[in-house]
Formats: sequence, structure tokens, C-alpha cells
Amino acid sequence: MASPTSRPTTELEKIDRCGELPHRPRVLLGKMGLDGHDRGVKLIARALRDSGIHVIYSGLWQTPRSLAISARDEDADMIACSMMSNSHLVLVPRLMNELNNVGRPDLIVDVGGIIPQEDIQPMLDCGVRGVYHTGTSILEIVEAVKSATHQHKPLKNNGSVLAELSRNISLVESNKKVDAPKRRPNKVVGLTGSPGAGKSTLSASMAAECVRRGEKMAIIAYDPMSTISGGALLGDRLRVDFNVVDENVFYRSLARVGEDYSSLPEILELIGGAGFDNVFIETVGAGQNDVGIREVVDKTVVVLVPGMGDSVQMDKAGILEIADIFVVNKADYDGESALVRELLDIASGRPIFETVATQGKGIVELLDHLFA
Repeated sequence: MASPTSRPTTELEKIDRCGELPHRPRVLLGKMGLDGHDRGVKLIARALRDSGIHVIYSGLWQTPRSLAISARDEDADMIACSMMSNSHLVLVPRLMNELNNVGRPDLIVDVGGIIPQEDIQPMLDCGVRGVYHTGTSILEIVEAVKSATHQHKPLKNNGSVLAELSRNISLVESNKKVDAPKRRPNKVVGLTGSPGAGKSTLSASMAAECVRRGEKMAIIAYDPMSTISGGALLGDRLRVDFNVVDENVFYRSLARVGEDYSSLPEILELIGGAGFDNVFIETVGAGQNDVGIREVVDKTVVVLVPGMGDSVQMDKAGILEIADIFVVNKADYDGESALVRELLDIASGRPIFETVATQGKGIVELLDHLFA
């Protein structure tokens, strides 16, 4: 029987290979074009994470513009993009042009895939740093990411407010002082709940509705950081279709060990100073004790799904105590009515909304209530 191919040929030991760098490397993995396969990129993402790198995965079917927006907003140290549809000589130059359009022509871009030898020089000529073929080792990729990681410096007068905002967030995360306009946004909503509750899909659906209404939205999404390697997989942004919302949604992914929101108040003031009035904060979703977000936001939304447990389980869950609003997501699942009944017993008049975020059901009503 053939052995499964769900693992890389050579696995790396999970250790921090980036501790000596000025900050955790941030690499955006992008799949441009119509390539519908992401198994390989996911294997690379895990290996990079296990080496201490913060890996942002933007999902399949990215356009050059959506990839450029993602790299800018995430303040990536480099973009590692690949494509399997023989479209590199068209898409890669467009990516370089879009990076210029969004205010980050300086971003390092490496390209991987099945690329003919004669096509390498044209890509280097358009600004690509390196081209990697199949057979490149994971350690070589790790070293490429490390070599792209340099000390953060302020971005000034580059013509892009969002590029400056992204870099300023990085500086705040590094405990550096930032000279920029600051004001707290009008509405800051925290989304918390257990892993798998659908917080990312819910925030993405609400952001898309905001854009349909002609409004802008900012999202800060926290993901767990490895206590062993210091690496992280930051994949929540792939729920947002940036091919549609474009620059109307500012999305920034950050990694944490536990609950650390010490830098969030200043980050929020930077976001408000950049012109965003409405902000969602998505917590790691560590479970019952993920309650620190309440001290930073205006409203706390606790997202639950059918099948989480009985009333005793719910009563002892500290996370339910901080809720201003309950959302029963995946309300098309079995057990939805039982969950709502259990919530009614403990909600004490706090509103309960039912949503199916993947289908947009209940989103309008929830958004109207949050931003009334």
C-alpha cells in the first residue's frame, strides 16, 4: 500500500531558528492565478512556523492586487508566491506593479514553482529577488525568509496612509515610539469564543456587509504563537475576499502567547488616526478563560456553536460572563434550538443573535445592533 503524502519528505525539528533577528520574520505565502491546490504551501507554512517564523497565508486564487494589499497591511518582510498555471510572466510583473500602487515597492518578492530556465531572468529584471524550483529544501526557504528580515524603520511620506499604519503597528509591537495621528475609533467590538466557533468567518462576513454599505472596516486578528519555536500560523485573513473588498477592509494579524493586549490600545488609536471608525478585534479563542479583551473594547461578542455543552458547562464558563451580546453561529447545525434555550436561562436579558456566517444569514441584523 502506498504511504500517505501528507508530510514533507524531511521534517524539521521544531526549534527557534530566528531568535537572533530584530523581530519575528513575517512572510506572506500567496497563490496567484487559478491554481486550486494548496497542500504544498500548507506544508511549507507549517515548517516555517516550526522554525520561529510568523506565516501569513492568504488563500487560493489571489490576484496580484489582493496579494499586494495583504502584504502591505500585514507589513510582511517578504512575499513568497507560487503558481502552477504557467502564468508567472504575466502575474509576477503585475504583482510588482501593484506593490508600487499600494505604497510598498520595497517589499521583497521570491517566486517558486515549475519555472523554465529562460523565464528566470525576465522575473529578476522586473524586481523579483529570487526564484526557487521544486526540490528546494525547507532550510533553504527558512534562510531566504531570514535574509529578508531587517530592523523596522518608520515609513514616512510614501503616499500611502495604510502602508504607514501597517509599519506603525509593527513599531508599537516592538515597543517603539510612533509619531502619527491618533484617536480611538468610534466603535471597537471584540469577538471571542472557543476555537472553531467561526469568529473569523463572522468578522469577514460583517466586514463585507460594511463595504456593501459604503463603509470602511478594520480587523485585528490574534492567533496563538508557539511557546517552543516562537512561530505562528496567521491564516484568519483568508476568510476575507480582498478581490472584492479591496482597500476598504484593513486586516492585520498578530500572534500571542496567552492573553496580551498591552499594545492594543495604542494600535487602536493608530487605526482611528488613519480614518477607521469601526474595528473588530478577534481573540485567539483559547476557551473559557479568554476574557481579557473585555477591558479594551466597547462591546464584547461571545460566539458559540451548537453542541458546546449543557447548562452546567455553560454556567461555569467564565467567558460567558463577559458577553454583552451572544451569537449562536452555525445556526443551521443540529442542536441550535437547545443552545438558544440554554442561553436564555443565563443571558439575563442580554441579546442573542443567530447567524450562519458562511451564508450571510443574520449578519445584517447583528451589524445593525452592533453599530446602532
